[in-house]
Amino acid sequence: MKPKQEILDRTLYNKNFLSLAGNGSSAVFGLINFALLARTFNSSVFGEWIVYLATAGFIEMFRFGLTNSALVRFLSGADTEEKQKLIGSNYAIGIVITLGVVVILYLTYFIFRNPIVNSPYKLFFIWYPILAIVNLPFNNAITILQAEERFLEIFYIRLLNVSSFSVFLCLNYFLNWDTSLDTVILVHLVLNLLVSVGCILKKWDGIAYLGHTDKHSLKTLLNFGKFTTLTLVGSNLLRSADTFIISISPLGSKAVAMYAIPLKLTEMLQIPLRSFAATAYPRLSRASIKNELGKFKWYFYSYTGGMTLLFIPIILVGFVFADIFVLILGGREYLNPELIPGQSTVLLFKIFVLYGIMLPLDRMTGVALNSMNKPEKDFYKVLVMVVANIIGDLIAVFIFKSLIGVALATWLFTFIGMVLGYHFINREINLKFSMIFKIGWASIIHYFCRKPIDNE
Repeated sequence: MKPKQEILDRTLYNKNFLSLAGNGSSAVFGLINFALLARTFNSSVFGEWIVYLATAGFIEMFRFGLTNSALVRFLSGADTEEKQKLIGSNYAIGIVITLGVVVILYLTYFIFRNPIVNSPYKLFFIWYPILAIVNLPFNNAITILQAEERFLEIFYIRLLNVSSFSVFLCLNYFLNWDTSLDTVILVHLVLNLLVSVGCILKKWDGIAYLGHTDKHSLKTLLNFGKFTTLTLVGSNLLRSADTFIISISPLGSKAVAMYAIPLKLTEMLQIPLRSFAATAYPRLSRASIKNELGKFKWYFYSYTGGMTLLFIPIILVGFVFADIFVLILGGREYLNPELIPGQSTVLLFKIFVLYGIMLPLDRMTGVALNSMNKPEKDFYKVLVMVVANIIGDLIAVFIFKSLIGVALATWLFTFIGMVLGYHFINREINLKFSMIFKIGWASIIHYFCRKPIDNE
């Protein structure tokens, strides 16, 4: 076989590539959706959509954070009977939490109807409870498939979910249907429902094992999940706290829309991070469970170093062509310096581009701590980051009235998380910082050139 063909075949069936393809396709279509909505609605209405998504994402982390990480970890080393019990118990927990969220949100809406209707959070209270119900099956399916490292099926689910919504938004924009934001959300809900029905029919979601739920499995998932839930909620707050605080500040909904442009970049950078973390987590978990310290270290060095080095060219391109990316993402309106006097979307974008270099080490320390059954350490790390971020955001928007200050606060909390996470891991397995880049580079060379490397 020719070398180029060998690389192509190896890539197409590589789990890292399939995971990246799943997240990448979601992100590409998500980027298209973002750009279309930014052009379909004015900045004030678009800001309401951003608040809806940010709030929904925050609750999603709570719903699925309680058991998803635990399920992936424990399924990695479970036999057939244990898997059925774990999957069934996970589904039972998901149903209870979802129904609880629905009841709480609708009760809150009916009790405080007037203030909610006149706030940026109206759409969330009206529509999210329905979204919580319809997306439960396909989210469960993705978690189970990740644990089984079936990334091709995950790719199909993600692609279908986002591409169908993109088709609707394209038709709406180019055919001038002039639909309201409520109609857009309703279509989004219907498409999520159809994807969930597909997962149920394919028996990917695990509902068939609901009858295997048992007390021991419930306890196992919940004991692990009590920290991962708080960690994931905290991680989501790191991304969404900026939006929440800006939305209640004197800067207003236009500032939310403006800040969403560079914030979208961080979501793009999260694509390879989520993809490689998804493949690293079950591997690190198995190495930890089997007490294979050398293999554990090699996986950590390889994933962390490889992602960091691969990020460098992306960061350089993003920084140099920041104005072009802003134009593509939001349109000319967001290049206008008078949109919000004294604020610059392009400068915000450049700050977020440069901060991306810290993301791989920050993410992989969290993955490694959870793999080692040390979720509490990851929680402590995220807790410190959240406190630093919120304090920085409040100072930035209420004292300096500056979006640039909010972006700089993001730099600060990410650096703190990176250092603290490495400290926790180093205390457990005695790492060598230089090996991150040495093995990371060797892994890249090995992949493309098939050059042997030492994995010990």
